[in-house]
Amino acid sequence: MTVIAGPGTPETRWLPWLDALDALDALDALGTQRAHPPAPAGGAGRAVVLAAHPDDEVLAAGGLLHALARTGWRTDVVWATDGEASHPGSTVLTPARLARRRRAESMVARGVLGLRGAVTWLALPDSGLAAHEDEVAGALAVLAHGADLVLAPWREDGHPDHEVCGRAAAAVASLHGQPLWELPVWAWHWGDPAGLGARWPHLALVPLDATARAAKAAAVAAFVTQVQPLGPAAEDAAVLPPSVLARFARGVEVVLRTPGRVP
Repeated sequence: MTVIAGPGTPETRWLPWLDALDALDALDALGTQRAHPPAPAGGAGRAVVLAAHPDDEVLAAGGLLHALARTGWRTDVVWATDGEASHPGSTVLTPARLARRRRAESMVARGVLGLRGAVTWLALPDSGLAAHEDEVAGALAVLAHGADLVLAPWREDGHPDHEVCGRAAAAVASLHGQPLWELPVWAWHWGDPAGLGARWPHLALVPLDATARAAKAAAVAAFVTQVQPLGPAAEDAAVLPPSVLARFARGVEVVLRTPGRVP
């Protein structure tokens, strides 16, 4: 695991690199999925998204999920934790109250993105998934059965909970022969283009149109407990300040593709 601290890699370092990739690796939100595997009847299918914490799926792929929903895809979301540890020592919210708030925020964001499908809360301990990897994989194996696409945080993302979810999703997708799209979240903070470019051979860019970008921005804003301070104390500072949010306001999203088996 990489320690996540400090201001991280500025967006000014990432944007030129992404701009250079755009012409070569631009990916229509559905183009690759239709080609491999073949699209279900009618062109719509079912995606299952595993998120370590409420907001991971929106930050990393809110625009993509909105685009899928607009074309009739069903999106089932599985949250491994309730995100109750985002503000340890908060003077405003107890972990239990914060968990309830984050669940509610997730449902608002889901509505903003227009997602249709099942929602599942595993309620495992935030920042403690390393002791529950088998439970995550077992639950996902059942919930993702028959899905056309599995999405999860990148298995080397730098946060232990994200990495557990990435490994679990990789194991399940391999078992079922499903395509897996891994989503960098905190890698944008600790990584750099020179270091990560070579480690992402299956990187593809999902361009977002104006509608998808606006929907994603509204969905991110729904996570009030994360993007705004809970109170004046240092323990209640925003987890996602503007410098971090800038990485998720781009006109593209990044997915790391592992293809499934062709029937």
